Amino acid sequence: MKANCLTLTLLLLTFFMPLAPAQTTDMGQIYRIKDAETRSISPENFTGEKGKGGMATLEQGTAAKAARELGQGWKVNPYIHIEPGKTFTLGEITGSGVINHIWMTPVGDYRLMILRFYWDGEAEPSVVAPAGDFFGAGWGMGNEPRITSLALCVNPRSGLNSYWQMPFRKGCRITMENLAEKTATIYYQIDYSLETVPDNAACFHAQFRRVNPLPSKEVYTILDGVKGTGQYVGTYLTHGANSDGWWGEGEIKFFMDGDTEFPTICGTGEEDYFCGSYGYNEHKEKGKWVYENFTSPYTGFHQIPYKGEQRRFGQYRWHIQDPVRFKSDLRVTIQSIGWQSEGRYLPLQDDLGSVAYWYQTEPHNPFPALPEKDKLVIKD
Repeated sequence: MKANCLTLTLLLLTFFMPLAPAQTTDMGQIYRIKDAETRSISPENFTGEKGKGGMATLEQGTAAKAARELGQGWKVNPYIHIEPGKTFTLGEITGSGVINHIWMTPVGDYRLMILRFYWDGEAEPSVVAPAGDFFGAGWGMGNEPRITSLALCVNPRSGLNSYWQMPFRKGCRITMENLAEKTATIYYQIDYSLETVPDNAACFHAQFRRVNPLPSKEVYTILDGVKGTGQYVGTYLTHGANSDGWWGEGEIKFFMDGDTEFPTICGTGEEDYFCGSYGYNEHKEKGKWVYENFTSPYTGFHQIPYKGEQRRFGQYRWHIQDPVRFKSDLRVTIQSIGWQSEGRYLPLQDDLGSVAYWYQTEPHNPFPALPEKDKLVIKD
């Protein structure tokens, strides 16, 4: 009887276990030959052209001093500089394809290094976000969390990675604007494939917003003004608690396809939406609030060490297995709520910043303007 049970268990495991990886990472398809060509853009090959990598000379390379005894082909130009107030085109691709991975390790003020992605010759970008927030490191250089997820990975020390799939049909352009007063240095690589994109492929979008402090009794808007058909696939949220006590009681709401006063999807609390519970095990140690950090394929939470009064947190939730699909329009909001005496909710005036990630058919509505420079930066 025991042998039969063991045999049945092994059969069930054999049958079911391969399903999850195949659904999430496509490992079940990796052995198939595909009609595609792999290319990569970096400072060592700005165009991504075949056979054109590592051609920088000592006369033009940013690392020419380090390579002076070795010469061309020996890591002569591994990074770029972006002067204050300037915009640099990180990559421009012609034709049909998919961006599969982006790696970056920027040196500068993450909030003032603005990424913009343009698909298929569009005048208005489909991605507008500070580099740090886009990659899940919204609290700046030196405060990067460790994120091990399917969509984004943040590796020691500042290895920022995106695995969002980004299709384009006619071409794409990726730029970075340096709003800071100091020169920014960027190491980066954009890995993509030249291939035919299916007719039902939607374009990738990401939008940053920030309000500090949130006005009393106002709801924070993560995303609004989306018109078209698509699916919402992720949220990254920075939350700076400006007062003592628990800060994450607010509900997230998805208004879609004509919803007005009330949403179709209404969550039960901030840490609930990010798939935690009971305040991320909030408790006090030596008079300070502490929490339990975690990172997983779809969700994560981290507390940022900070000596000031504000408590700082980052949270992510990827809707990879549970995309929020909409047919005509979408708006996403979250409340900022804590507790006060007698078991009453307390509306908070916290520091909230976010990146919304979604796919939709084009054209898309123009994004709202970024906050002014002094409202972007994180102040000590």
